[in-house]
Amino acid sequence: MSDDSELPAAMGKVARRELSLRGFTHLDHFDGISERELLAIHGVGPKAIRILKEDLASAGRSLAP
Repeated sequence: MSDDSELPAAMGKVARRELSLRGFTHLDHFDGISERELLAIHGVGPKAIRILKEDLASAGRSLAP
């Protein structure tokens, strides 16, 4: 995983790794991505989505509908 990753530390290691492998290392990489698309990734479950959505919201961003 990239050392400059912005992915939330509270997210599980598997979710962080799998997202990073797919190029999701910064919060702006999630623009236009839906919750459904993320849930299709191995290791990304409801808890990871909840944590990610909280971080996105604090940065003034959100997932696509």
